[in-house]
Amino acid sequence: MADRTAPNCHLRLEWVYGYRGHQCRNNLYYTAAKEIVYFVAGVGVVYNTREHKQKFYLGHNDDIISLALHPERVLVATGQVGKEPYICVWDSYTVQTVSILKDVHTHGIACLAFDLDGQCLVSVGLDSKNTICVWDWRRGKVLAAAPGHTDRIFDISWDLYQPSKLVSCGVKHIKFWSLCGNALTPKRGVFGKTGDLQTILCLACARDEITYSGALNGDIYVWKGTNLVRSVQGAHGSGIFSMNACEEGFATGGRDGCVRLWDLNFKPITVIDLRETDQGYKGLSVRSVCWRGDHILVGTQDSEIFEVVVHDRTKPFLIMQGHCEGELWALAVHPTKPLAMTGSDDRSVRIWSLVDHALIARCNMEEPIRCAAVSTDGIHLALGMKDGSFTVLRVRDMTEVVHIKDRKEAIHELKYSPDGAHLAVGSNDGLVDIYGVVQRYKKVGECAASGSFITHMDWSADSKYLQTNDGAGKRFFYRMPSGKEVTNKEEIKMVQWATWTCVLGPEVNGIWPKYSEINDINSVDANFNNQVLVTADDYGLVKLLRYPCVRKGAKFKKYLGHSAHITNARWSHDYQWVITIGGADHSVFQWKFIPERKPKDALHIAPQETLVDSNSEESDSDQSDVPEMDSEIEQETQLTYRRQVYKEDLPQLKEQCREKHRATSIKKRERAPTSALKLHFIHGYRGYDCRSNLFYTQTGEIVYHVAAVGIIYNRQQNTQRFYLGHDDDILCLAIHPLKDYVATGQVGRDSSIHIWDTEMLKPMSVLKGYHQYGVCALDFSADGKRLVSIGLDDNHTIILWDWRKGEKLSAIRGSKDKIFVVKINPYMPDKLITAGIKHMKFWHKAGGGLIGRKGNMGKTETMMSAVYGWTEEMVFSGTCTGDICIWRDMFLVKTVKAHDGPVFSMHALEKGFVTGGKDGVVTLWDDTFERCLKTYAIKRAVLAPGSKGLLLEDNPSIRAISLGHGHILVGTKNGEILEVDKSGPVTLLVQGHMEGEVWGLASHPHLPLCATVSDDKTLRIWDLSPSHCMLAVRKLKKGGRCCCFSPDGKALAVGLNDGSFLIVNADTLEDLVSFHHRKDVISEIRFSPGAGKYLAVASADSFVDIYNVMSSKRVGVCKGSLNCITHLDWDRRGKLLQVNTAAKEQLFFEAPRGRRQMIPPTEVEKIDWSTWTCVLGTSCEGIWPIFSDVAEVTSACLSSNRKVLATGDDLGYVKLFRYPVKGKYAKFKRYVAHSTHVTNVRWTHDDTLLVTVGGGDTCLMIWSHECDGHRETRQGDSEESDIESEDDGGYDSDVTRENEINYTIKALSTNLRQMCGVKPHLQQKEPSVDERQGVVRPPVSRALPQPEKLQTNNVGKKKKPIEDLVLELVFGYRGNDCRNNVHYLNDGADIIYHAASVGIVLNLTTACQSFYLEHSDDILCLTINQHPKFPNVVATGQVGMFVRATSPSIHVWDAMNKQTLSVLRCYHSRGICSVSFSATGKLLLSVGLDPEHTITVWKWQEGAKVASHAGHTQRIFVAEFRPDSDTQFVSVGIKHVRFWSLAGRALLSKKGVLSSIEDSRMQTMLSVAFGANNLTFTGTISGDVFVWKEHILVRIVAKAHTGPVFTMYTTLRDGLIVTGGKERPSKEGGALKLWDQELKRCRAFRLETGQIIDCVRSVCRGKGKILVGTRNAEIIEVGEKNAACNILVNGHMDGPIWGLGTHPTRDVFLSAAEDGTVRLWDIPEKKMLNKVNLGHPARTVCYSPEGDMVAIGMKNGEFIILLVTSLKIWGKKRDRRSAIQDIRFSPDSRYLAVGSSENAVDFYDLTLGPTLNRVNCCRDVPSFVLQMDFSADSCYIQLSTGAYKRLVYEVPSGKQVTEQAVVDRITWATWTSVLGDEVVGIWSRNTDKADVTCACVSHSGLNIVTGDDFGMVKLFDFPCPEKFAKHKRFLGHSAHVTNIRFTSGDRYVVSAGGDDRR
Repeated sequence: MADRTAPNCHLRLEWVYGYRGHQCRNNLYYTAAKEIVYFVAGVGVVYNTREHKQKFYLGHNDDIISLALHPERVLVATGQVGKEPYICVWDSYTVQTVSILKDVHTHGIACLAFDLDGQCLVSVGLDSKNTICVWDWRRGKVLAAAPGHTDRIFDISWDLYQPSKLVSCGVKHIKFWSLCGNALTPKRGVFGKTGDLQTILCLACARDEITYSGALNGDIYVWKGTNLVRSVQGAHGSGIFSMNACEEGFATGGRDGCVRLWDLNFKPITVIDLRETDQGYKGLSVRSVCWRGDHILVGTQDSEIFEVVVHDRTKPFLIMQGHCEGELWALAVHPTKPLAMTGSDDRSVRIWSLVDHALIARCNMEEPIRCAAVSTDGIHLALGMKDGSFTVLRVRDMTEVVHIKDRKEAIHELKYSPDGAHLAVGSNDGLVDIYGVVQRYKKVGECAASGSFITHMDWSADSKYLQTNDGAGKRFFYRMPSGKEVTNKEEIKMVQWATWTCVLGPEVNGIWPKYSEINDINSVDANFNNQVLVTADDYGLVKLLRYPCVRKGAKFKKYLGHSAHITNARWSHDYQWVITIGGADHSVFQWKFIPERKPKDALHIAPQETLVDSNSEESDSDQSDVPEMDSEIEQETQLTYRRQVYKEDLPQLKEQCREKHRATSIKKRERAPTSALKLHFIHGYRGYDCRSNLFYTQTGEIVYHVAAVGIIYNRQQNTQRFYLGHDDDILCLAIHPLKDYVATGQVGRDSSIHIWDTEMLKPMSVLKGYHQYGVCALDFSADGKRLVSIGLDDNHTIILWDWRKGEKLSAIRGSKDKIFVVKINPYMPDKLITAGIKHMKFWHKAGGGLIGRKGNMGKTETMMSAVYGWTEEMVFSGTCTGDICIWRDMFLVKTVKAHDGPVFSMHALEKGFVTGGKDGVVTLWDDTFERCLKTYAIKRAVLAPGSKGLLLEDNPSIRAISLGHGHILVGTKNGEILEVDKSGPVTLLVQGHMEGEVWGLASHPHLPLCATVSDDKTLRIWDLSPSHCMLAVRKLKKGGRCCCFSPDGKALAVGLNDGSFLIVNADTLEDLVSFHHRKDVISEIRFSPGAGKYLAVASADSFVDIYNVMSSKRVGVCKGSLNCITHLDWDRRGKLLQVNTAAKEQLFFEAPRGRRQMIPPTEVEKIDWSTWTCVLGTSCEGIWPIFSDVAEVTSACLSSNRKVLATGDDLGYVKLFRYPVKGKYAKFKRYVAHSTHVTNVRWTHDDTLLVTVGGGDTCLMIWSHECDGHRETRQGDSEESDIESEDDGGYDSDVTRENEINYTIKALSTNLRQMCGVKPHLQQKEPSVDERQGVVRPPVSRALPQPEKLQTNNVGKKKKPIEDLVLELVFGYRGNDCRNNVHYLNDGADIIYHAASVGIVLNLTTACQSFYLEHSDDILCLTINQHPKFPNVVATGQVGMFVRATSPSIHVWDAMNKQTLSVLRCYHSRGICSVSFSATGKLLLSVGLDPEHTITVWKWQEGAKVASHAGHTQRIFVAEFRPDSDTQFVSVGIKHVRFWSLAGRALLSKKGVLSSIEDSRMQTMLSVAFGANNLTFTGTISGDVFVWKEHILVRIVAKAHTGPVFTMYTTLRDGLIVTGGKERPSKEGGALKLWDQELKRCRAFRLETGQIIDCVRSVCRGKGKILVGTRNAEIIEVGEKNAACNILVNGHMDGPIWGLGTHPTRDVFLSAAEDGTVRLWDIPEKKMLNKVNLGHPARTVCYSPEGDMVAIGMKNGEFIILLVTSLKIWGKKRDRRSAIQDIRFSPDSRYLAVGSSENAVDFYDLTLGPTLNRVNCCRDVPSFVLQMDFSADSCYIQLSTGAYKRLVYEVPSGKQVTEQAVVDRITWATWTSVLGDEVVGIWSRNTDKADVTCACVSHSGLNIVTGDDFGMVKLFDFPCPEKFAKHKRFLGHSAHVTNIRFTSGDRYVVSAGGDDRR
């Protein structure tokens, strides 16, 4: 039979012809060694021109499309395309990978750039958002990522003169980025009037914020900052593709074929036109330039590389050529010379010299070429064309011999016959034509049997036969030259073929995978001499197989390099080389063939080769040459660790079910029991599917795991301590080199690894987020800093961690098959090995990836264990056949036979090794595995006298070995842990059941014993007293599922899985009697109470048999149940049986006959049951969880005092309930230790212990029961129940509002008012009268000059337009829905707070405000850093949406100089509602408003996210770090308080436990403060303060405030606590209180605000002063000594503020708001002068022209006129029922116009006195009135309306003016309209959802300011009739700006915000 191994010879890439110039740019550079680096296809090429040598980088697996050179010019970064593309950073000298960056981009990596010092790399993806990502490339870590642009980005560059600044450019844009924290923030370049907005193709940065960029039209645009300052026009004739900066200046290359050099100031130096040189041609296009010294490299579109010497620039050297764009299909080799011919769709045919690696001839044809052949004598070259013709050329001078066209469709294949007489030509229409060569290619025959296009052909050696393959996968034979088909198989068998290039036929069956029907192999060529075959396929793989390869799925060696499909492959004439050509990458690869080597040379291969020599994994033919797999290993590989329901899914399930069960929870639910459980001892050790999971700790204790528990066993005291941090099966365990920490990995959907301390049993770090399904192997590095883990996902992902920081360092897919072991090299922590099924790999870390190489051993065996030896390159591995393989550096040196059967465990010692195997023998070896020093067999005979427990069988399979303390520790498959003394005796320490579910459990009626029976076919008796050992064991013929002691404890009944049962002697376990009446499993068995006269036996076939024990006869059968019986209980009298079935039936039968009884539920409770182990019925309905459809309660057991019911369920929880458990969803205590389902629970006879058994985890767990009264509350005292109590301590409108508020996001904001109609910038402009009549006016008009648009008040002064606006004052503070947002700075000299999107610092002495304006939307929270190292550092969090660039972000900034220190972009969608700094000030905690209320911890200086976790399903209000900690914090919210700790990268939390205080209920918590000794105080909605010690409630300070406690502040220097709440001021109490450190005594302060109820939202305490922020938007300073109040800041309480009126002469203004107040503000004095309470929400306000009266319009349709001096009401009137939108005095003070929502404007004549009679009104207004303006002469009024229409009316008649000419002549007194031709330009492009809401023209008449729904204030020139006018933008307001006005003299602009009240 043919050999099916891979061939021993191999290929080495020797040369690549070509350069990728198409679709790529800037990809050609000089390295430091003056070599040239570029790429082609999937290969990075380093080309040494002096020695004419190439080196290759082969780390990519698809097309490379981008390249960047490190500033030191040795390292190169390349990026590829693909579904999961990655970036490789590699060394151009050694061509080895330095780092791999992956897992961020999709589709491909379009651009790359290193920064100045080479530490950071920026990459741009090809995804739809063109994501930009900045990497710390050495660590493989993402520093920041942001969506780049909606369109393609072509180039990106770091600004080499400014740190952390980048520039990117592309289709119609250029963006300037700044990197701060983890945020990349863009500013778009402003093209302005200097240049056209167009596509920018390349850029280079220079000093002084200058950026040069090359544009599509050939100009060079010069930018200063973000503005275009000038352009160098016509630098190139068309697009500038490449720009390269060097010391001397800049080089640019363009589509016009020119290269230009410029000096450092971009003055031209010289131009080199390559089209004009000797090698040039028309259409040459430059794609890449590189200028170094006097050499310039130029790469062209057509795959050439030129080198130009500057002083001799007319003669460029052509140093590399390749085919141009178009597919490359044709390949032929010369029959006698080392030449290859290629022809391509670029219509050229080229001849390459394989010896000189050069192009020696080129000829252009008329048509694209698809195939080629050289005649046998080497004289003629035939070319098949795409149009169906073929041409024959003479090879020597490329002259044409003939050109023949007989076919219409492409010629795919042509071949000369070996005798040179004929040429066969195969075409796309399925015919092969035969031509006679000597008859000048006359057609002599035709082969026509094929029904599809011809793909391959071969001649026989005697030229008499031709075989063809076609596209349908059929093979045909023809007789030559006639072309007659041959069908006789026998005739064919005798034929010898001259060549073999066909893909079909028995000789090449093996090239196809076993079960595939695909035709993706494009080309084959056989090398008959060496009996090898080369194939080329669609995936870019070149494969080498043996020839002939008869069986499908042959083994091969594969070589990567071509990226996409390889179209052809041929051996050279002397078989020295293989030539392959790529279709899409149009490159030619030349591979050196290296025949079979002697093994001796194997150790001297260059590392380069081994990388290529992929001894392929895919090829797995029928594994006849692989030994039989060991049964144990096979069993293990078939285990699945997948779960139907993962613990992670429970919160969602709860939520879903909660909806269903809202109604039921109104009833009062049963409280949890007072007694508790504590895990005491576990019998069991997980050996059946885990290895090397047993170690000695530092103190000599033993650590191992079983179920979900890590166990520390003290062998002297025979006690256990437990690590209970996991919630599902632990699968692996590794110990830190210092033996004080342990790492354990578990099963889970997103499985976690815990690193914990063996003394304290506390988690040091939790690693999550990368492994799916589970973690199956772990190992620490020798320095203990790193940890490596292997996942259970399909790729068995390998991850290397820095475990303390919780950071993933590197990750890679490990192997398709299971990996059993991973080890880090003890000498070099960057290297590791993995071993597993048919797998042994050696890895080294490269950045964020790992590079692996297979062990070199012919065929790889399955490895079960591995260790490193005494030097860094020695590795020893144990195989599944019992051999030890000895490796040096990935080469197998030799093998040693060690065990019979697999070697499951190995351990390295100082001088030697110890191994253990399936044969049950422990062997000690010397340090070279030469001699076996000693063996220990594990047998009963060698058990030490006095060893407790019994060994189940001799020579159990050994799964773990560890050494220490003079002993060998051994773990077996049977769940035993033994200690072997060096001298031989063996002590048994721990044992449990073997593999198989454990269901049967019975506790002894009066002794501390229990019995278990399991599917492992054993029955065991366990001692529960302190000796904790197995007393007896008996092997059964079948597994069992139940057992029961007789009432006297002498007999034990056991039900077996085959339907039989036994009764055995309880001491000796010998048979007394056995029966076999049923076919199905016996599921439950019970003796009747008292004398034990009857035995009830329940089976899975739904019967209960009753036996008389004395007479051994069956006396009754209970029938009538529908399903398998699950539980069984007798009553006290032994007369009645209660039965539960799997169909959830509860049935009753009478003994002994088995008659069914119907008993009503009320009676059932009265019956005196002897035991209660049932799970149905009213008395235990509360034990079923909300999601009982996915999780059954499997078992229950009532304590003998009938007070506590214990249950076990499918999720591994043991729960305690108070009995009887009436009502649904009772409260409980819950304990996790079992991993999967708990199958049974039983109390011991005296209720002191609870015994539970686990199904899948085979454990027997013993819990001590701590009754009421005497117990410490400790960890493990479970979390409380599933549904929180509904009652949350009351209702408060403020809290409800804050919880339900929906923050609008500016970028998504919609209209403030419901408008209708066509927006102004979309309306068709009506032609003027003149235009309509066709009148052409003379240029100089005799008519009157057009009047001014606007009356101006500064006549005589020169009018100057306003250049810019600067924010000077903000009136207001956000207190109504934010808290803890006012703080002191600089020891009380300044205060900081926020309003809208502005952070405000107010200096208390000068009353000056300064602003932080970087936020793009509302600020919701603010905190300051209290650590002295970070003075005045502030963090603010804003609203935002993750979808857009306005993702919610946190800004950390310096309050003094307003510099942004870091921006943290978060994944919290919607916004950030709380921020807090840690004790050292280095960490920042944030809470999101997303549905999960995610909690995130950041290292804010680096912008790195440390950890993140879902907080709670309902709103979290505050989360704060403990003031003394960097790891502990507390979060409070709606019915929620949680105590968190940060472990590595994980956040672990505990719920607050309330049970210690009677009748305490979880309430909604609003605030938090801290005290010494781990005390925490939380303020509640009811006014109480809860005091917690750790996470246990210890006392309640009742009614600290009468209303909700909104805020608490812990003073760091003296520990005093300030609280603020909502209450009525009274003599004793106030809304502000100062407490001592324990919150026992307090002092109240009154706030003199005059409010009925004070509501404090924020407090802060400085030196002797307390700062208070109130719900009413005031900030008040209260003195501690004298309680004096000083109001510092006022604002409107509730928005929106609609009305603004500026005084006609002074810099004061009025504002009117929804809160029913009108306030008078003074700008120069920076304060509120007065306020008037109107009692109704106000909408608009206006001063009279003299400034003596004020008119106010109300929401209810009323309006009021006040006198300014006395603030008395002069008159009021209500003629309308809906809101007044605008109110105006006419300039002559005669009329008052009132515009309302009732589509009307009313005129009142003020001269008639305060009666305010309406004189007239404007009718036919199409919609509500927005703004009104009087004309200067008071005769006209213009209205802007909600229908986007501007109307003009006469005053006071109310007639509409429709004549445009009249309207055009009016001069207006004011202009506040947003509509009209004069202001079309203020509407921007993106106002489709949101409007321009308000506008005001300056008094000078030259400018207009507008406010819009996006919160922007914009400044335009007036008038602005052109659409989309240029403007300046000012941010600060959050969403809507409702109104805007210039003050008199245009000194200030006042703007009012809708939602942000200021």
